[in-house]
Amino acid sequence: MAANHEELINKFYSAFQNLDYKTMNSCYSEEIVFFDPVFGLLRGDEVRAMWEMLCKNAKDFSLTYSNITHLDEEYSTCEWIASYTFSKTGKRVVNKIKANMRFENGIIVEHSDAFSLHKWSKQAIGFMGWLLGWNRFFQRKIQNGASKNLRKFMERKE
Repeated sequence: MAANHEELINKFYSAFQNLDYKTMNSCYSEEIVFFDPVFGLLRGDEVRAMWEMLCKNAKDFSLTYSNITHLDEEYSTCEWIASYTFSKTGKRVVNKIKANMRFENGIIVEHSDAFSLHKWSKQAIGFMGWLLGWNRFFQRKIQNGASKNLRKFMERKE
């Protein structure tokens, strides 16, 4: 079973390296549940739209992934690093992320990405991110902005 999980993780991140959101989304169940510090909790079509939006808007993007680890029959993890120019500020971001995935029937049913929102905001936003990126209010502001951008992207697609 772990070999199948590894194949799926390789398929997902190889597609991400090529900004191929359709292949990425094909690795997920219809009811996928996703969480990360920027977007918060997303489900189903929200998750698929998020990857599409991120892939379509990517600038100077590169990605590496490694250290695929199988925790048991259901769970696997890996580490990945995304490097890109944050479009809102034009600043370079190198984000180090730990992914946790749960598999069911040969497909990803849960995916969470863990990283420091403070470190991310220092790079993406600059001085204000460095100064306030640790603050819950500031972090909620980042999350609200990401949610608003995702909703707008989804509305334009309809």
